[in-house]
Amino acid sequence: MKNANSRRETKEPEQPFNWKKELLSWIQILVTAAVIAFILNTFIIANSRIPSASMENTIMTGDRVIGSRLSYRFGHPDRGDVAIFIFGYACRDCHAQYQETDQGVCPNCGRSDRRNSIVYYVKRVIGLPGDVIDIHDGHVYLNGSEEPYIEPYLAEDMETPYPLHFEVPEGSYFMMGDNRNYSLDARFWDNPYISEDKILAKVLFRYFPRISTIK
Repeated sequence: MKNANSRRETKEPEQPFNWKKELLSWIQILVTAAVIAFILNTFIIANSRIPSASMENTIMTGDRVIGSRLSYRFGHPDRGDVAIFIFGYACRDCHAQYQETDQGVCPNCGRSDRRNSIVYYVKRVIGLPGDVIDIHDGHVYLNGSEEPYIEPYLAEDMETPYPLHFEVPEGSYFMMGDNRNYSLDARFWDNPYISEDKILAKVLFRYFPRISTIK
């Protein structure tokens, strides 16, 4: 009985709550989480929301997707990749959406690109550097081939009211949406080619509203 009392008497007293130490601990956790999120979003992944129907039925309007930045840090885009890339800018003054120009300003009102919002697109890589692309009779033809490029992801036949011809420069790519008849893609841009440094990530999977891989 004496020994039990002795053990109770020698028990260390509880330390008073130190709110400063607790606050510092939470700050360290939040800073660490912010640094990890920054590293992930800057160097490893890209997160994008699809605002239009241009990639249906591969990616639906409102879907959220994750892309791998590492895919293009250690390799080049491949034909058929679905990629996230910088298309241009949205002007904060006149609300025009435009591709980058040599002048570095909005072509409508002259506001500097640096003061405008970056516009990201998600499209499929169709043309690689040096490719010759012809579009007619509802199909894409690559590098003079008489056989059309097989595109199983298309939901319907492509409308081609007139033939189109493109020659992709070195270091650039030709991008098209999967929903061809409702996609304002490279066929209609002032500059139909996207330089490789503007291509950020390869889309790997959809995570909202459901999880599935993107091919």
